[in-house]
Amino acid sequence: MIEWAAPWAFILLPLPWLVWRFMPPFRERTKAIRVPFFDTFVAAMGATPREGVVVPQRSKVDTAIAILLWLLLVIALAQPQRLGDRVEIKQAARDVILAIDISGSMDVKDFKASDGTEVQRLLAVKRVVQDFVKKREGDRVALIVFGSRAYVQSPFTEDLKTLGQLLDETSVGMAGPNTVIGDSIGLAIRTFESSKVDQRLLILLSDGSDTGSRMTPLNAATIAAQRGVSIFTIAVGDPDASPDSKYIVDVDTLQEIASRSGGEYFFAGDEKTLETVYSRIDELTPRKTQTLSYQPREALAYLPIAVAAVLLCLYALIRQFPVRRKSQA
Repeated sequence: MIEWAAPWAFILLPLPWLVWRFMPPFRERTKAIRVPFFDTFVAAMGATPREGVVVPQRSKVDTAIAILLWLLLVIALAQPQRLGDRVEIKQAARDVILAIDISGSMDVKDFKASDGTEVQRLLAVKRVVQDFVKKREGDRVALIVFGSRAYVQSPFTEDLKTLGQLLDETSVGMAGPNTVIGDSIGLAIRTFESSKVDQRLLILLSDGSDTGSRMTPLNAATIAAQRGVSIFTIAVGDPDASPDSKYIVDVDTLQEIASRSGGEYFFAGDEKTLETVYSRIDELTPRKTQTLSYQPREALAYLPIAVAAVLLCLYALIRQFPVRRKSQA
């Protein structure tokens, strides 16, 4: 399909005729020979003297070529374009950040797997999160890991395969032995600053309590709510641990974080429950996408220009070798 980007250019088509019809002819003074006996010469010829004028004549071929060249020029000015098939692209309308606790307590092997065996907490979490990430087709997902410090393991990406590989490469203690929940939320807020979508979701998983964040978790949750970030918190580990244990889960803080930010709190004591938690999050925050469409356009203005250039060159070449008529005997 051909479309004109500047169809108004076609109003220029009659411009040469209008100039020829209404503009005064071009006049140029030239030298002439003065004849002393001009009156006698004119009288002998029976002609009437008048102002001298010479109107150059143009052949029909010259006229046809001039008209064709002008037509090609106007077509080029109208910018013809070939439209391709419409292309539709689905773009994520939601950004998700996964914040995973990899502090020293995540090395404890008390998390029940699907087969009933007890495995390392982080290993079980990675299994479930990997499956969750695979289902995020169409979302942009980022990964934050935290211990004594919080780090962006992967910025926002739709390359879920690579994000899964980065998650696999994480291990307990990579970010230090402690737990900075507040700093991880603060880092997520800064990461969301590059997001241009309205739905922003932070899923924070931890098995401990905050131990030295520069920003308290509750203050961070309040700021997140002001920035439009919903936080879903997941507690794992042993809720019955003694208060003196360094592996105690701060359930109250995780609940308050979710409440302040408009999210929800969950507790997962085994792998199967954790899978249910992530499925529930899917139900509460269904994936949103927006469809963008466009038609590829190929500019064709070069074609009439090329034809006009070739035609003009051929005409100029032919004029260099005028056709000689054979005289008849």
